[in-house]
Amino acid sequence: MPKMKTKSSCKKRFKVTANGKIKTAQAGKRHGMIKRTNKFIRNARGTTTLSAPDEKTIKGMMPYDR
Repeated sequence: MPKMKTKSSCKKRFKVTANGKIKTAQAGKRHGMIKRTNKFIRNARGTTTLSAPDEKTIKGMMPYDR
């Protein structure tokens, strides 16, 4: 069997934690920051983990990062 390929978009955007969860950047901070509240900007710092349904989708695209 040939090797499975990892989606290039996924390897650029996601990392797998030691517990097997998918770590990603916070969404909604690329542009339009004037209309965002200070509370939203403050709470959207750093990284976050994906929800279980989204995690399942991404893990299928990254076969060797489990």
